[in-house]
Amino acid sequence: MLSKNLIKFCLFVTLTCLLSLFTLNCSSGFPHDAFRSNVNGLSGDAEKSKDYGEPKVVGHIQDKDVDEASGIVASRCTQDVYWTHNDSGDEAFIYAFNLKGEKLGTWRVPGAKNEDWEDIATFKDKSGKCFLLLADIGDNKHDRKGMVVYKVPEPVIGPGDKDATRKDMIFTEHEQPISIKIPDFKDDAETLMVHPETGDMYILAKSYKRSSAIYKLAAPYQTDGPENTMQLIGPFSVPSVPDGVITGGDISPDGKRVIVCDYFSGYELVLPSDAKNFDDIWKVKPLVVDLGPRKTGEAVAYSADGKFIVATTEGKTPPVIVAERK
Repeated sequence: MLSKNLIKFCLFVTLTCLLSLFTLNCSSGFPHDAFRSNVNGLSGDAEKSKDYGEPKVVGHIQDKDVDEASGIVASRCTQDVYWTHNDSGDEAFIYAFNLKGEKLGTWRVPGAKNEDWEDIATFKDKSGKCFLLLADIGDNKHDRKGMVVYKVPEPVIGPGDKDATRKDMIFTEHEQPISIKIPDFKDDAETLMVHPETGDMYILAKSYKRSSAIYKLAAPYQTDGPENTMQLIGPFSVPSVPDGVITGGDISPDGKRVIVCDYFSGYELVLPSDAKNFDDIWKVKPLVVDLGPRKTGEAVAYSADGKFIVATTEGKTPPVIVAERK
């Protein structure tokens, strides 16, 4: 009898510890690797996209200063140029590389701060000028008063820029801060997307407790001024467990596709041919896109021509992963 009671007590303690661990990680923006690997996985209704081939590692980011790549985007003005940035442990730097991962340069964004940069997007205006938008939107402790997106003209890369470092830096043009407010927002956020035609901005929530949510800021928006209030479009989820841990995303150059990711997989939405506006895309069921093994996958984007998806992960010399359209 004593041994049975002892076994029951041990089981109770074990379950209590596991529940406490789960609760702790759900309330944190940075779950432990063990938590991610044990909890996150595809749900039973997950359906794989037939539009992409198997992912391939085509290079590794060779810039030693890139060790926590939290966002990626393809330049719309310069062929075979990709931009990334580190997470909150870095200052306000952006890094350029090509598809092989070769270093093209390091730039400091004057006037900007990296409280928690989580994603990067791009926009090419009607005059042909390209901009980068850096999303300082992370909120692991859920206590931020507001968010900011830094809009900066995309640097024109010169042949000697590859020698620049954080100690021997070069500067971008001055940034334009876009202050953002999301009413009653209680989650983290790691995904910023900009529509290539309208310039409308989208932020997706990241949550372990519930599904994600989509917020929109229609262009034009205020810079260097008062807060811009984002509009809630609706809930959003991916076929994964949990279903709201969205860590990165991008809108295709033609404005007809969306790719988002969590730590393990990519998920694509395709705008229906009879859709009346772009926001109809959020009603589409996301299809799984295999992005290969990623240690901490927080960065995904389309190529400048939309013919493939490129992804990377946090860590030293992270892989450049490509999934090509069939």
